[in-house]
Amino acid sequence: MKQITVGLAEGKIAEENQFLISYALGSCVGVCLYDKERKIAGMAHIILPGKMESRDQTNPYKFADEGVKALIRDMKRHGAKESQLIAKIAGGAKMFSVPGWEWEIGERNIKAVKKALSERAIRIAAEDTGKNYGRTISFFADDGRLEVKSIKQQLRIL
Repeated sequence: MKQITVGLAEGKIAEENQFLISYALGSCVGVCLYDKERKIAGMAHIILPGKMESRDQTNPYKFADEGVKALIRDMKRHGAKESQLIAKIAGGAKMFSVPGWEWEIGERNIKAVKKALSERAIRIAAEDTGKNYGRTISFFADDGRLEVKSIKQQLRIL
């Protein structure tokens, strides 16, 4: 099975006998979309809720709203049908705790991703979000399985 690595602010597509992997999701959110009928999987590594959060706004995969749209567009180019897509998401952890100041970027990323998916009428079939630990995710095009690994946590299969 061929591994395809999805880095920060990237979106990639996998087809049969391939899987997508993204390492060390902290406050970032991994958005995984799947067309079961065509066995096409897509993953985006979202860093920020929206463009207003960044000076450099050129990469749509950096942002929840634009990244979801870009991933859908790329999947359709590979033959996926938007009406068939389901989503699985992971990440959005609260990685830093500073007394007197709460930096809730993980929670804001989760909300922005959910909003972007809802606007496109894409159902979230499973999620492993929030909490205070990072995750590495693997998303398999053969069956739409999402494996979530983290230190000191059991492997989760969604």
